[in-house]
Amino acid sequence: MTDDTPAGRFPSRRTLLKAGLGAAALSFASPSVHAAAREVKISMQRSSVLFTIIKVKGTLAERLAPLGFTPTWHLFTNVLEPMNAGAVDIHADVADAVPIFTQSARAPLTFYARERGAPAAEAIIVPAESPIRTIADLKGRTVGVSRGSGSHYVLAAALKRAGLGFDDIRPAYLQAPEGAAAFEQGSLDAWSIWDPFLAFAEAKRPVRTIADGSGLTSYHRYYLVNDSFVAAHPEVVATVYRALVEAGQWAKANPDAAVALLAPVWGDLPPAVVAAANARRTYRVEPVERAQLGEQQAIADTFLDAKLIPRRIDATDVPLWTPPAVKG
Repeated sequence: MTDDTPAGRFPSRRTLLKAGLGAAALSFASPSVHAAAREVKISMQRSSVLFTIIKVKGTLAERLAPLGFTPTWHLFTNVLEPMNAGAVDIHADVADAVPIFTQSARAPLTFYARERGAPAAEAIIVPAESPIRTIADLKGRTVGVSRGSGSHYVLAAALKRAGLGFDDIRPAYLQAPEGAAAFEQGSLDAWSIWDPFLAFAEAKRPVRTIADGSGLTSYHRYYLVNDSFVAAHPEVVATVYRALVEAGQWAKANPDAAVALLAPVWGDLPPAVVAAANARRTYRVEPVERAQLGEQQAIADTFLDAKLIPRRIDATDVPLWTPPAVKG
C-alpha cells in the first residue's frame, strides 16, 4: 500500500470497492487457462495474504504446470457460500470461527493447513473520542460485525466475558467494506474487525481498541479443500501447501518487499498500513493436528449459546490432510 494518493489521503470507499475490497465474487486477474491443463479453482478474500503472494509472483502457476493443472483465482467478501456450496476446489484461508459454520452446514471440507495464531489481528474498536471504554459500555450500542467471521466470535466471546449477550447490543451485520464505510461515517458505535481492514481503520482516524483477540482466541487461520478434490489430487494440495509455507517465510524475511507486492492489490494505501497488518500476522503455515482443535470447540460452544448455529457440533471431528513431508 504505497502512499500514492494525494497528500497521503486514505482512499475512499469507492476506491476500495473499485480495488476489489467490496467485490462479492470477482475473478482475481486469473491467468489464461491452457486448453490441455485442468483448472484448479482457488477462492480468496482480501486477508488471504499468502495466496495473494503466490498468485502475484506466479509461484503456483509455475509449479502446477508440470502436473497438468493451472490455477484460477476467485475473490469473495463472503466466503461461507462458496465453501458450503463447493463452488471452488481449494478455499480461502479463513479465521478460526468460519469452519464452525461450514461444519454446522455439513459442508464436505478437509483441513489441510493452518496459519499460526495472531490474536491482535482482530479487535473491537471505537472512535478515539467515544465515551465507550469497555465491553460493558457496549450495552444498547450499535456494533458492526461480519456474520460468520472470526471477529463475530471475538465479539461473542468478549460480550460473554462481560456478562452480556447479543440481545444486549444492536448488532449490525455488515461485510467488511460496508462496515468500514459505516464506521467512518459514524453509523456504528463500535466495530469488530480483522486485518487488513483493522489497519485501514486505524490509519483513517484515531481509534481506541477496547478488546482484541488476546485471551479470547488465538486467531489461527485455517486452509480447507473440498473432500473430493484432495482425495483425487493430493499432489496438487501438497504443491499448494509447500507454496504457502514458502510464501509465509518470504513475507517475514522480506517485509519491505511484501509491502511493495501487496500495495497495488490493496488499493495503494500508505506503506505503514500494510506493514502494520503484516506485523500482526505470523504467516507461519503448518499442518493441522487434531489435538490442537480444542479451541475450535470453545468457539462452537459459544456460537451455540449465542444461537448462531442450530446444533451442537464436535469441532474436532473434521477430516485432516497431512502434507507428505511430515507424515510418519
